[in-house]
Amino acid sequence: MTYTHLTIDELTVIYNFWKSGTRAYTITNAVGRSNETIYKMYRWFNGGKSITDYLTLYRSNKSHCGRKRISLPNDEINYIKDKVNDGWQPDTIIGRADRSFSCCVRTLYRMFKRGDFGFSTKKLPMKGKRHPNGYVERRGKSGQLGISIHQREKDHPNYAQEFGHLEGDTVQGKNHLGAVTTLSERLTKVEIILNSHDKSAESVGRVLEQWFSSIPRHLFKSITFDNGKEFADWRNLANKFDINIYFAEVGAPNQRGLNENNNGLARRDGLSKNLDFRDLSDEFLQSVASRRNHIPRKSLGYLTPLEAFLKHVTDEQMKLFLT
Repeated sequence: MTYTHLTIDELTVIYNFWKSGTRAYTITNAVGRSNETIYKMYRWFNGGKSITDYLTLYRSNKSHCGRKRISLPNDEINYIKDKVNDGWQPDTIIGRADRSFSCCVRTLYRMFKRGDFGFSTKKLPMKGKRHPNGYVERRGKSGQLGISIHQREKDHPNYAQEFGHLEGDTVQGKNHLGAVTTLSERLTKVEIILNSHDKSAESVGRVLEQWFSSIPRHLFKSITFDNGKEFADWRNLANKFDINIYFAEVGAPNQRGLNENNNGLARRDGLSKNLDFRDLSDEFLQSVASRRNHIPRKSLGYLTPLEAFLKHVTDEQMKLFLT
């Protein structure tokens, strides 16, 4: 049974009854409190103490209630800050279990929310915020570009557990100047960033062809794009490299949720909205992708995407990567 403390209004009513000389047992129904509570307050007032004295004592006692905040050692604080600067999230820092901690994941998230020890949610991916599951984009829409995502379930019945399925999109720079093409492998979450320089169908098609020509054939089974016009040459890509290409429903980025999330993280890792993407170097883009691919992910059992990816690549395929 939950106990509710006396409010200032109740204290005032009891005080007025006491001051008027009303017997304590006669006001229990009027106040809605037990006899002992009323008698306790009468004894308080008989002792020459006031409502203000009672509230002051109550607040003092209340300040000692509840669990005391955890105080982390300096070495743990410094370790957490270093890992956050490397792009790790609190659940990854704790879950990776590279060392022991004095708190759990939920407590660490609360510390970030409160700003304890200099922690801040602004340093976390998505700044501690995210769209709810099932979020549907309401911005401008175009028509369906190619084969529907719903055909993918028929072609690949084991899609959710199968390696080799990509999600793709483009990310633009400041004032829509320049663009890069991004791909995310769904099972291992590895991120690939290709330097297309602009968002034209010709540039995006060319850079995708170059990349697929450089990797083992049939390593990837499908790609799911959004309906951007930059993917208009999808038939040529599908036929040339024998890969299935699908398109998410219009206005439903959640159907390519991994790629959307990785794009947001890439923004934080260097692909800022204030940056002109037309003249980015390949080395810079590789460093952005490498940073994300070396951060452990909870959904991968705290492996990094690169570690998870390499488990699905044979020695023979790896030789082709290195040639």
